[in-house]
Amino acid sequence: MNITFNLMQTVGFAIIVYYIGKFLRHKISFFQKFCVPAPVIGGFLFAIIRFLLQVGGIATFEFDQALQNPFMMVFFTAIGVGADLDTLKKGGKGFLIFWLISAILVLGQNTIGLVLAKALSENPLLGLVCGSVTMVGGHGSAGAWGGTFAKLGLENGKTFALAAATFGVIMGSLIGGPIGSTLIRKHNLSGDKSDVSNLDDVLEHLEENNAGEGYERVVPLQAGDFIKVLGLIFVSVGLGAILQEFIRTHVSILGKELNLPAYVTAMIIAGIFVNTIGKKGPLMVNQRANSICGDVGLNVFLVMALIDINLLDLKDVAGHMLIILFAQTLFMAFFAYFVTYWAMGKNYDAAVLSGGICGFGMGATYNALANMDSITERFGPSPRAYFILPMVGAFAIDITNSIFITIFLNIAQSIS
Repeated sequence: MNITFNLMQTVGFAIIVYYIGKFLRHKISFFQKFCVPAPVIGGFLFAIIRFLLQVGGIATFEFDQALQNPFMMVFFTAIGVGADLDTLKKGGKGFLIFWLISAILVLGQNTIGLVLAKALSENPLLGLVCGSVTMVGGHGSAGAWGGTFAKLGLENGKTFALAAATFGVIMGSLIGGPIGSTLIRKHNLSGDKSDVSNLDDVLEHLEENNAGEGYERVVPLQAGDFIKVLGLIFVSVGLGAILQEFIRTHVSILGKELNLPAYVTAMIIAGIFVNTIGKKGPLMVNQRANSICGDVGLNVFLVMALIDINLLDLKDVAGHMLIILFAQTLFMAFFAYFVTYWAMGKNYDAAVLSGGICGFGMGATYNALANMDSITERFGPSPRAYFILPMVGAFAIDITNSIFITIFLNIAQSIS
């Protein structure tokens, strides 16, 4: 039996799967402990059911995915809309250092992926899929780039990417707390319970970037707030397509044209707008409305991507993927323990950030915050860590990661 979903049925089914994942996340402590996103829970559950039905010769599924890309564009462009430079300035030196070491982490992850893929005689693109695309990038980046890798010759690229991202979420959550706690005990560090001067700024920033669950400030929102945000997002996507083509035809790397993803140029356009003519006055957008729009885009896009994967596609590369992914886990642990702790000042905040960067570097911002929660609940607050990490994770690293991925993609194509 072949079950076919049209465009609207596909979106409706994806939302149902999302709520199933949300229900299971609430009921099963494992998912809560490791901060596994609801779309991932529901999406992979359906992927397993689909796999069993297919193997058993019972049913196959076809989905109309025409709206998957628009939802993805809403999510990523909303990140650009939230890129307020005034907020970045508040992070000061700590923000810049953490952004720099995050960029170094991206560089290391992609280098490890490429080198191991070549050593295992695999397509170099598989190495990149198991690099910063899915480690620092998480599920959102995995879904966005997976199709691109498939078009470039890595068959089933999206399936590989989403599976690798799920591995990263779990491992990043597993190692973060122990690393931060070990550093604190080894160096006899402790949190200063009086250090809450920036707490209001921290909470406000977490809300604006949808980084913290459970914190909500009641702000009246009108339909016009959402219309303005969506208008900016879609105009940015349209102008971003023009910028994308301009860069492609005028900029090259290693003799190959620089073909930035459409969502990166859309993010750039949106970021320019909110920091210039959209900074204040009638053109200024409501950041909470923007956060909600981005949330909707991410969750629906991610579920749509996950329900369409075929787990049978993993069978030929599963072993080599695990080798690369476990190597990434070891690298992440080393990087957090030695590099992050040293670069961020070798103090209590640095230890908390070392635990946080494991979730951030192998999952998403909310995994990083969960890691830091587990540390600070035991050893004391760290407002500085909670201020710095979400700023980098909310938008700064996405742009940086996309540029690095594009560069390494050109390298991978030249050596394949």
